[in-house]
Amino acid sequence: MIDFYYAPTPNGWKVAIMLEECGLAYNTVLMRLGQGDQFKPDFLKISPNAKMPAIVDHDTGGEPVSVFESGAILYYLADKTGSFMPTDAHGRLETLQWLFWQVGNQGPMAGQLSHFVNYAPDGQDYGRKRYAGEYDRNLGVLENRLEGRDYILGDYSIADMIAFPWAFIAKPLGASLDEFPNVAAWRGRLKERPAIRTAIDLHKDRQNRGQDTAQNNDVLFNQSAAHLRGGGN
Repeated sequence: MIDFYYAPTPNGWKVAIMLEECGLAYNTVLMRLGQGDQFKPDFLKISPNAKMPAIVDHDTGGEPVSVFESGAILYYLADKTGSFMPTDAHGRLETLQWLFWQVGNQGPMAGQLSHFVNYAPDGQDYGRKRYAGEYDRNLGVLENRLEGRDYILGDYSIADMIAFPWAFIAKPLGASLDEFPNVAAWRGRLKERPAIRTAIDLHKDRQNRGQDTAQNNDVLFNQSAAHLRGGGN
C-alpha cells in the first residue's frame, strides 16, 4: 500500500496518473494546503520542501520508503514497477532529461502563470506577461519534440504523465493550442486514457477554485522560511 499525500492540483495529478496507470493500491491523504497541513512536523519528515505530492511506500519488503517531488516519485514508481520508462541506458537518460525539463521549466513557469491568473490578478501585468511568455515558449519546446511522435519518448511514458497536467489546463491559463497542433493532438490522446480521467477527477470537489488568494491566505501564498520553523502559521 502507498500513502499518497495529495491535493487536487496539476502537480498532484501527475502522481495520481502514474498510480492509476500502474494499478497500484494507494491511500489518498488529502492535504488542506490553505490550512497549513504541509507544515505539520510529520509531513515535513516526508517532504522537507513542504510541498505535495509525496508518497510513502509500505510495500518494500523492509522499511517504508518516502519520496517527495513529482519527478522523483514518477521515476521511483517506474523503476519499482518496470513500467512506463525505457530500460536501456539511452532511454533512461532521455527520460531523465524530459523529467528535468518539466520540473525545471514547464511546471514552474505554468505554476507562476496560474498564480497571477487565478490568485493575484490585480496590478500584476509584468508577472502575468512574463510567465505567459514562458508558458508559450515551453509549449513550443513540446511542439517541436512531438513532431513525428505520438508521445514524448515515442512510447507513452512518465514523461507524458508529468507534462500533461499543465498542458491540459492551457485554456484556463489564457493560452491557446491553436498554434501547437502536435501538442493539441497529444493532449487529446492522453485525455482519453481512463487512468488520466480518473486522476483528474480525484477529489475534484476539493479544488481551491480561487477561494484562497494572495490577499487572504498568507499560509498558502506568502510563505517564508518561518513557515518551516512553525512561525508562519
